[in-house]
Amino acid sequence: MPLLLDLRRTSRPRFALSLSLACLALSAGASLAAETPRQGGDITFGVTTDPICFNPHRSTQQNSYILIRNFIDSLVAKASGGRFLPWLAQSYAISADGKTYSFKLKPGLRFHDGTPLDAEAVKFNFDFVRDTKNTNAAGELLQAVDAVQVVSPTEVKLTLRRPDSGLLESIASVRLGLVSPKSLRSGDSLCAGGPTLAGSGPFVFDNYTRGQSATFLKNKDYQWAPGYAAHTGPAYLDKLTVRFLPEYAVRAGALSSGQVDVIEGVQPTDVGLFKGRPGFQFLVGPAGAQTSFTLNINYTIPPANDVRVRRALRDGANIGALVNSVYQGTYRRAWSNIGPDNYFYNKSLENAWGNDVTGANRLLDEAGWTGRDTEGFRTKDGQRLTIEVGYPQPFVRDNREVLIQGLQALLRKNLGFDLRLRFTTGGEWAQQLQKGTWTIYPNTYLPADAAQELQGNIGESGFIRAVADKGDKELFRLINEALASTNADAKKKLVEDAQRRAVDQAFIVPLFSANYQLAAKSGVRGLSFETQLDSPSNFHDVWLQGK
Repeated sequence: MPLLLDLRRTSRPRFALSLSLACLALSAGASLAAETPRQGGDITFGVTTDPICFNPHRSTQQNSYILIRNFIDSLVAKASGGRFLPWLAQSYAISADGKTYSFKLKPGLRFHDGTPLDAEAVKFNFDFVRDTKNTNAAGELLQAVDAVQVVSPTEVKLTLRRPDSGLLESIASVRLGLVSPKSLRSGDSLCAGGPTLAGSGPFVFDNYTRGQSATFLKNKDYQWAPGYAAHTGPAYLDKLTVRFLPEYAVRAGALSSGQVDVIEGVQPTDVGLFKGRPGFQFLVGPAGAQTSFTLNINYTIPPANDVRVRRALRDGANIGALVNSVYQGTYRRAWSNIGPDNYFYNKSLENAWGNDVTGANRLLDEAGWTGRDTEGFRTKDGQRLTIEVGYPQPFVRDNREVLIQGLQALLRKNLGFDLRLRFTTGGEWAQQLQKGTWTIYPNTYLPADAAQELQGNIGESGFIRAVADKGDKELFRLINEALASTNADAKKKLVEDAQRRAVDQAFIVPLFSANYQLAAKSGVRGLSFETQLDSPSNFHDVWLQGK
């Protein structure tokens, strides 16, 4: 049996670690063994948000990935337990010093537009993403890569400037999924989706109507499913239709009435409509890959540049009770921005902070916010104690704005703290990020390696990058050393220390541990969650039970 790389248990990279489809014998779902999947049929999937962008290299919207994964593949796949399995690459090798990665591709790979998916195509993709002249949010995942070399038509080699303990995680990410070079050269707006955006996945992007729906058709030539898939050939379904249904009641009603077959983002009050009910099923995904839903504070801007103000914001309300009230026990209160099912989660942070109204008021008194205006808010030198939460409207889902509004009310009542929630556009957020003028950004960060999650959220090349010269150097050190570490135990310690510093200094205020929830008709088989995303897997293994 070939050795598998498991970053959680491997103390140092090993040379010529390979992957094989033989490893899959025990990984297929046991429930599928009892029934023979049925070919054909159409499914309609109701989702909460309409993607801003369908281009995997540019999208930063997590809810877009559950759609993108249906037409975009990656070189390797991440399985439960942290293993990396075959996908477009049938094997990979890592040099002893961790600075060279080689990938051997499966034979016969092709993009939807008919062009070959060979080593040249892989190099073109990675070089395109790395090129700062191109607008690609995924470029940060390849920062350690110095060069991409074609060794043969089926082998590509990546040379790194320094070891990157999260590189395989990045390679497995949908953000580095492969797009046809013909598409990338086209100059068209690939964010708009449609047939011009050619991947190699089990479905071909057929059509998209903004605000209404997107359709995907079976890729009949598909023979290169990820290593965790239940089968290797083409998808069972002929067609997948996605409908954008932002209102909870509308989504639940559409499933109840049979207008759609599957929905995500189930309202807590609607869980009882489907869980344990005849004719329906309810599935809950893990909370390990993605970060917890967190308020990320720009601590370089007054008044948040005072740690006492940040700690008062962190501790001035009972977050656990608030989360339970909004989500009725369906989500867990968060203690770190790293998800609680993640191997690198710092469990010692649990119950170590928060819900200290007396202490929070004392901190604000010490910071000089002792006045009160006519509305009862604290003041200092004639200025109200105010910090804005800028929430891009396209990213709002799962009652997260309701949670923030609840926190807003509690901080006003408990502290006289004016936490203002303002909905912004994606464009405004991008401008604020570029200039470093954002104040508090609420989000769950893109799933990836734990050190990469910290870097993307609170590291010097993350949201704080425009004002990184004013950032916390100790936090940056911990994150950068974790990224470079090839020793699992040392990396875990660094990531845990980084989480603790971020919480202790109140650079972040974690709120709840997010996970995806699906409700579906009972006849929909093969639904699952992708480990690398913590989100619904693509519909490659999904099939409809015959009548």
